[in-house]
Amino acid sequence: MDRSNLPQPTADAAAHSARLAGLIRDDIRTAGGWIGFDRYMQLALYAPGLGYYAAGTQKFGDAASGGDFVTAPEISPLFGRALAAQIEQLFELVAPQVLEFGAGSGALARDLLAATRIERYFIVEVSPELRARQRSLLASRPVTWLDTPPVDFDGVIIANEVMDVMPVQLFDKRGGKASERGVALDGDRFVFKERPAPTPLAQAVGEIEAHCGVLADGYASEIGTVARGWVASLGTWLRHGAALLIDYGFPRREYYHPQRLMGTIMCHHRHRAHADPFWLPGLNDLTAHVDFSALADSASAVGLEVLGYCTQARFLLNCGLLDLVRDEHTPQRAAQAKRLLSEAEMGELFKVLAVGRGIEAPLVGFAQGDRRDTL
Repeated sequence: MDRSNLPQPTADAAAHSARLAGLIRDDIRTAGGWIGFDRYMQLALYAPGLGYYAAGTQKFGDAASGGDFVTAPEISPLFGRALAAQIEQLFELVAPQVLEFGAGSGALARDLLAATRIERYFIVEVSPELRARQRSLLASRPVTWLDTPPVDFDGVIIANEVMDVMPVQLFDKRGGKASERGVALDGDRFVFKERPAPTPLAQAVGEIEAHCGVLADGYASEIGTVARGWVASLGTWLRHGAALLIDYGFPRREYYHPQRLMGTIMCHHRHRAHADPFWLPGLNDLTAHVDFSALADSASAVGLEVLGYCTQARFLLNCGLLDLVRDEHTPQRAAQAKRLLSEAEMGELFKVLAVGRGIEAPLVGFAQGDRRDTL
């Protein structure tokens, strides 16, 4: 990969990455010379004190401020104010409390607390640096930070851009069979290396082919086994209420389309996107798109109902975003709304999936443009 156009790290940042790379090399050697990509991704993002989300580097913000990317709540408070309309409707049916996973800078929590009658707001955050930023932003507000999710929660659960950073397994097709793509060493350099897929991964690839057709030799992609398990855990965490899962991705048939033959792994560093997960581990966000069909299947398997699925643009429009823009009509708000709604920005690629238990009323966010039939 040509890295000449990527921002170069400071000496301290490069040293930090080198320490994490050394830890990963030790892990590979201890494992006999090979680890699955999911293990590599886990270490690159979450190794204590060194992984991207476990260290103290800034993540959110524009490039000038040292950030690597921005999410919808950082783009505009319009996102949270529109989402508040859906939450307020749900508060007619469930307890007025919210549980947010991976709250980022805390901007979404701030905007929702200002726009709704939330009585209690809980945050589960694995990043010490982000938790500190959230505490600073949300001081004096009714927010409680949790180390583990509660059991039998009654209310609304939110996960905005959380599942895309859950470790994935990589696979490819070789000689008509599935192989697992893992990470090995060539000297001190990380390289991809294939092994025969273990039975669970081979079965998962078989399920994809049963829905999408046989994948050609050389086809490579990923399976979000951790995200599937996380959604299945909602069956334990959520006693009564709804979970709103917002992320970028596709239904299964689009995800594993024959033309998307190299998967969706992507890295972000100082607002530059690239596809080399081995470049400066610990300094790059490492992501994969979400298979929303798999998430819906996982939810259904644990007794949760799929309540709606649509694009972010349609969801925000259903929740009254244009009315919010008209009420506060400025060039800045209009530009922010365009980023949230445009097909060329976040509007089409990002989706909203709602699952829940004990929710009878149709949800306002899916009143038009519900795509559950594509899952």
